[in-house]
Amino acid sequence: MNQAEKEEYLREYSILKNAGKPFFPYAVAKDSVMAVVVMVVIIFLAAMFGAELGPKADPTTTTYVPRPDWYFFFLFEVLRVMKNVPKFTDMATIGVPTICMILLFLLPFYDRSPERWIGRRPVALAAGLTTIFAMAYLTYSGANTGSPNSVDLNPPSSLTSSQRATFRAGEAVVGQSGCLACHVIGHNGNNGPGPPLTAIGTILRPQAIASTLRNPTAPMPSFADLAKDNPEKFNNLVNFLSMLQ
Repeated sequence: MNQAEKEEYLREYSILKNAGKPFFPYAVAKDSVMAVVVMVVIIFLAAMFGAELGPKADPTTTTYVPRPDWYFFFLFEVLRVMKNVPKFTDMATIGVPTICMILLFLLPFYDRSPERWIGRRPVALAAGLTTIFAMAYLTYSGANTGSPNSVDLNPPSSLTSSQRATFRAGEAVVGQSGCLACHVIGHNGNNGPGPPLTAIGTILRPQAIASTLRNPTAPMPSFADLAKDNPEKFNNLVNFLSMLQ
């Protein structure tokens, strides 16, 4: 902005300021009305739909995998995408959000256009749209990764009623055992460090699955104690995994 443009801007600003209305009570009243509207909407949504609550906290379990509130899903998704590369974990948790925030704070310094209409400010428009799109997409993706404590799969249509009951029972064992902390099944769980189990039944026979569960490769825990103390649960787990095809 050169000296002539600055002087013209100051003249226009002075004219508009003299023709305008004082901040109090006009702007204060508008902000107050908007705050009341927002509160009414929040109260209405809370009364109609309630708050999404997870399972009751169990201090004795070590298999629970916490999930953030919905407004942190975009950060959660950045970490989930980059977690398979350990050297990028710090960058995902600290670096990416910090860099993006700094770039937004510095926007007035690298976009010094005097235009007020957003259509004539391509840098600001691109930065705003990119931020909104990225946060919206990552929030949606993070919200649809599925629960880390349960498997949301429909039993194969070829199963009998008794096999379906076994499928559901084994599904519950997987959720209780923390398998989804390291494996992905369908749309649920984490893709690593363990291999995906969505179609493990096409790769290993039930005997091989049972043997792997009893004598796994580290860091996977052994299910030998489960097989000894509760063979029914263990068999349900084996049968469930063998049905994943």
